Amino acid sequence: MKAPGFWKARAPTALARLLSPAGAVYGAVTARRMRRAGVRVGAPVVCVGNFVAGGAGKTPTAMALARMLTADGRRVAFLSRGYGGARRAEPALVDPGLHTAESVGDEPLLLARIAPCWVGPDRVRSARAAVEAGADVLLLDDGLQNPALAKDLAIAVVDGEQGFGNGLCVPAGPLRAPLAAQAALVGALVVVGGAEATRRIVAAVAPGRPTFAATLEPDAVAAAALIGREVVAFAGIARPEKFYATLRRIGARIVAQKDFPDHHRFRPREIEALVEEAARRGAILVTTDKDRVRLGPAYARAVVTLPVTLRFEDSSGVRAMLRRVFD
Repeated sequence: MKAPGFWKARAPTALARLLSPAGAVYGAVTARRMRRAGVRVGAPVVCVGNFVAGGAGKTPTAMALARMLTADGRRVAFLSRGYGGARRAEPALVDPGLHTAESVGDEPLLLARIAPCWVGPDRVRSARAAVEAGADVLLLDDGLQNPALAKDLAIAVVDGEQGFGNGLCVPAGPLRAPLAAQAALVGALVVVGGAEATRRIVAAVAPGRPTFAATLEPDAVAAAALIGREVVAFAGIARPEKFYATLRRIGARIVAQKDFPDHHRFRPREIEALVEEAARRGAILVTTDKDRVRLGPAYARAVVTLPVTLRFEDSSGVRAMLRRVFD
């Protein structure tokens, strides 16, 4: 899904105002559902979610937290719904050597590089399977609005550039529920790409809650190979423009770019057309890690990726927060 342009307006447009009654109902229902008591499964649950529909940096944040927990000696397991993957009734442990994005979704394949990742529609069953397999802390990638599991720590990730758009709820705006109602249920916030205006809004809606600034940093080795090079870039993520901006920042020269919807299932002719265009221009075909896992082995070999890692400005503060989960 690509977010409608009118969601991004700081003031609601006429269309947003027309849809606002439906958004108010949707937001009220979601807020009420979020307040339900969840099930405990014998291990702490850390939820990494966001207030809005679309990407904000949840998966890189979850991966960064998993690295911290693992460094502390914790046995981490990710839980994911497996968006974009095949329907299933039973939870499944992701095997990157066996599964594909079509079977488990794209984000679980990335998460499974860091720690075991369980996918399934029933988060409680997935959590119990992970604990039985030896996990002593569960990282829930998304699911802030899902009350099935009791959350020991809920972290909301905020895109510092986008903020909360027009401040209305779906379908009138990007919020999944009223901002104040959601903020009351989180223990901390992470602002990615920190715009000061967004930090001020966060402080206003979630006073007293820790707020951590973070940035997405490109892999130095991959970036060095693209400096000064002409590239044909494509991305099927929530905000492709962020990827293109990163390429320009490292010194790559974008000669053509192509946007696809988030979680897009690439058709062979789409990738073949991009490969041909890059060859015609004598350019490098480049995409994101998340897109590459949806290409399949044959086409994946034809592209270069620019991986990014989330870095916290106050990593010691984040570590201290995670350790308190086990107190």
